[in-house]
Parts: sequence; structure tokens; C-alpha cells
Amino acid sequence: MVEDCSLVNKMTLQTELLDKVSNGDGSGYYDVLTRALEGLTIGLMRNHEGIVEYFQNRGVSAIFLLRRNLLRRWVSILANSHDREAKQLNGTHKAHVHSRHEADILARYKPLIDVNKLIVDFKQTSKWCADALHYFNGTRHIILYYEDLILNRTKLVDVLDFLRMPQRELKSRHVKIHTRPLSDQIENWDVVSQSLEGTEYESFLHSDHGK
Repeated sequence: MVEDCSLVNKMTLQTELLDKVSNGDGSGYYDVLTRALEGLTIGLMRNHEGIVEYFQNRGVSAIFLLRRNLLRRWVSILANSHDREAKQLNGTHKAHVHSRHEADILARYKPLIDVNKLIVDFKQTSKWCADALHYFNGTRHIILYYEDLILNRTKLVDVLDFLRMPQRELKSRHVKIHTRPLSDQIENWDVVSQSLEGTEYESFLHSDHGK
């Protein structure tokens, strides 16, 4: 019974956050959006039925933005986690930057990767994506890959069509941080490459799509 109440409370919190996002409530819109999406991600496996029902009742459309190269994803996660502590840009943590100078500073960090955790993360991420797509299959959604957006800017036209918005030229002020080959971005590249060679994840070593 206690567990049931906990699930209800978590679902209520998530729907309240989603309501704020839908209504554009308050000046802290970005923070609310981030909290809502984090809550949605954390509660997805346990509360997915309630969230799907919410989406369907409110006419919410979902955009799944995935990465094909999970090794690059892991490098980005580790680098972002490092900067949360190091605050390399004048004592401020930034997940996204708007200048090449700032990007170059953040790109100097080369994570030392625990290959055992790496394989586990690959498996968990692949399962999470497969489960999420299965759970939300009954909702109106579109699946996008980060690499495709980088290599083919016309993919954004598909997003506008999906959102039923008029086509227009879209520009981003964000400057990419990690642009070099993976071999130049991982401190223990030799260990990582040796551990992935001959596995189902070997292609991540050689695929630098969407740097």
C-alpha cells in the first residue's frame, strides 16, 4: 500500500510538472522543462502507462532524440559531469556554449573511461530506448537521431512538419564542443578500443558521424 501511494505521488508530481511546461507557466520555464523531463525519464519504466494516458488525453506529441554512437554519448556525459564540478568557464558550469573559445576550453578535458561501466551503460541505454519506443508506440511521436540532424539539416524540416509549423530556416547559436576524433577525446583510448573490438559495439570506434 505504501508503494502504491508512492507511485501515485510520483505520477502526480510528473503530471503537475508537465502541466506547467504545457502552459508555459512562470519565468523559470527552462528549469521547469528540465525537471519535468528528468522526472519523466526517471519514472518512465514504472509510470509509463500513466504518462502515456496523460499524453493521449492532452494531445501531447513526443520527439525521441537518440544517438546512434553511444560511445560519443558517454564521452559527452562524462565531460558534462566533470564540468559540473570543475566549472571551467569562469567558475560557471555550462552544458552548451555559444563561442568557439568556450567550446575549446571544455573540449580539453579527456575522460578516463571505466570500460566495465561502459559496456553496462551501452546495454542499459539500448534497452531503455527499446522499452521507451515500445511504451510510447501508441502516442503521436517522431524518432530523430542526433547524427542525422548534424549531417542533414533538412531533417529539421521533418520536425517542423511533425509539429505542424510552417517551414522556415532554423539556426542554432550553440557551438559544438566535441569535434575531434574519439581517439583524441578519450584519455585511455587504447584500452577502450581494445575492449570494444570484436563486440557488437565495435562500430562506435570507427563511426564519427555527427561529431
